[in-house]
Amino acid sequence: RELSFPVVATSGNISDEPIVIDQDEALSRLCDIADLFLVHDRPIERPVDDAVMRVVCGESQLLRRGRGYAPAPIAVLGLPSGIVAMGGHLKTTVALTRPDGIVLSQHIGDLETIEARKAHARAVADIARLFAVKPRIVARDLHPDYASSRAADASGLPVVGVQHHLAHVAACMAEHGIAPPVLGVSWDGAGCGPDGTVWGGEYLLVAKDGWRRVAHLRRFRLPGGEAAVREPRRAAFGLLHEAFGAHASAMSDFAPVTAFSNRERAVLNTMLTHGVNAPWCSSAGRLFDAFAALCGLRLRASYEGQAAAEFEWAADNNRDDRIYDFPVRDGAEDGCLIVDWQPALAAAIADLRAGTAVGGISVAVHRGLATAIAEVARRACVRRVMLTGGCFQNARLTEYAVTALRAAGHDPFWHRQIPPNDGGIALGQAAWAGWSERSGGG
Repeated sequence: RELSFPVVATSGNISDEPIVIDQDEALSRLCDIADLFLVHDRPIERPVDDAVMRVVCGESQLLRRGRGYAPAPIAVLGLPSGIVAMGGHLKTTVALTRPDGIVLSQHIGDLETIEARKAHARAVADIARLFAVKPRIVARDLHPDYASSRAADASGLPVVGVQHHLAHVAACMAEHGIAPPVLGVSWDGAGCGPDGTVWGGEYLLVAKDGWRRVAHLRRFRLPGGEAAVREPRRAAFGLLHEAFGAHASAMSDFAPVTAFSNRERAVLNTMLTHGVNAPWCSSAGRLFDAFAALCGLRLRASYEGQAAAEFEWAADNNRDDRIYDFPVRDGAEDGCLIVDWQPALAAAIADLRAGTAVGGISVAVHRGLATAIAEVARRACVRRVMLTGGCFQNARLTEYAVTALRAAGHDPFWHRQIPPNDGGIALGQAAWAGWSERSGGG
């Protein structure tokens, strides 16, 4: 008020890098950002971000474990001590098993830069020193090119690989103290699948003797691979191509098509037809991106999950009661049930052409996906269902899914104290590695 212009208070860091905690480093690295520096003579021991949470199903849900919440143990009893988990590549945390449970670190962030990787290494050393536990086994994601995976391989310790979406499910089980059998609905943007495809819309049945994939979203190709994460229009084009083939290029009344030139569309069609730099995915996150782009909400994203978040927000205050059909089909080549998005896509296209508000389409997609979750749970004949992965930061999806599962007689569990996103991966890696060691390698 006194300055008569906005003042923004935020962390002292360059985008995608960890917080700067050293005064001299701040003066050199942040000199092009800040005009003035307010310093103190008390040194900061370690960087810890603010915690972030939202309300889901009437309860608080941590999206980022920061000050006041980390590092702190999660009571998972009976695990062998000394397993250090390296987390994923985005929203990274690390974890360590000890007799009273699993300690999960503060948010470290995305391991895209050298500084972030140095912060990750410091966090691993810090957590072991702070809790006086010597690491003897290291758990990591199956993706070989994650910086966290390379750090695990370079540690000199025995390495245990834990599949990305299984780690999400294990994190939810550990948080709630749930033992098998459970059905894990693990939905996020991307994770390395054992079959060589990009997973992200998975239903995993976890039993006492192991786990298996029982269902997943119907696959489609992502033209440009990781470029589709930054450009939701690519995910939408891949979805349309899978549904309608080369005829998708003629759908000139939709932004994901007109956003590309004729030459670009020809190149994309070739990529998708021949599978050149266009990996298969079953990703729920990319499916949300595709619907958001189809509705014209977001063609290019400036941060991860932006398109999906805007698609969720579009449904706010919309009282449309329509629901799209996502039928659960048998007969997949991999023996899994398939949740088919094509009827919903066709219905959304028809509604858009009829002038239906984007909010109504968003509601219909969210309600349809929640119904499909309950249907797979019914077919799996499992009562307890874990809702996990970054897509369950989406309060509308979570609330619809919880309602549908309870109406069908299931017990749904979702995250409160552990982030559903990749900030919870380390907890799941540590828990699964510990359970596997305790049971002799299951």
